[in-house]
Amino acid sequence: MDQNLLIAIDGPAASGKGTLARRLADYYHLPHLDTGLTYRAVAHRMIEHGLSLDDAEQAADAARKVDLGNLDKGALAAHAVADAASRVAVFPQVRRVLVEKQRAFANQPGGAVLDGRDIGTVVCPNADVKLYITASPEVRAGRRLRDIESRGGSARVEDILADIVKRDERDSARADSPLRPAEDAHLLDTSEMSIEAAFRAARAIIDGVLAKRDTAS
Repeated sequence: MDQNLLIAIDGPAASGKGTLARRLADYYHLPHLDTGLTYRAVAHRMIEHGLSLDDAEQAADAARKVDLGNLDKGALAAHAVADAASRVAVFPQVRRVLVEKQRAFANQPGGAVLDGRDIGTVVCPNADVKLYITASPEVRAGRRLRDIESRGGSARVEDILADIVKRDERDSARADSPLRPAEDAHLLDTSEMSIEAAFRAARAIIDGVLAKRDTAS
């Protein structure tokens, strides 16, 4: 792109925000960061070293050692890592360290696409476009089950749904950077949308913002 474009995408687990973020980053030729992986990297490091997930200082130290250029999505995909990431994400010390790293990624020349749970509200409050992607817990549980089965795994949809509800409550109730839409975010409920439909809707929003910016300049 010939102009800076910073896109912030937030939403709960399995809402489709990650897939959408990757599609948009590819379409607009922008680097992409799944900020959830940074918290998973902290949790993974702590699990590997036998550290207590309830120790805020050890978690903050692990966060300082996270390399955004070396996030192994495969190793970080395990359910245990995802659950642990939600636990260490409540620590303000961890969030401060990772937010600094995430902002450095966002501020690179040309812009970027970041997705997570506090991008539009905390990490990139001045983003050019903010999207909040959501879907019903039941739809999200079904998506997560299909993803697990596509990778050869198995699970009970009831267990996945209970886990999603628990994570939503934890993420929304935490004192530091709770999950919520930014006041100026565009809301997209993908419960009844295919990924293609969601992609078209997001593109329409972004292109509209770009058109207004071009007109203003």
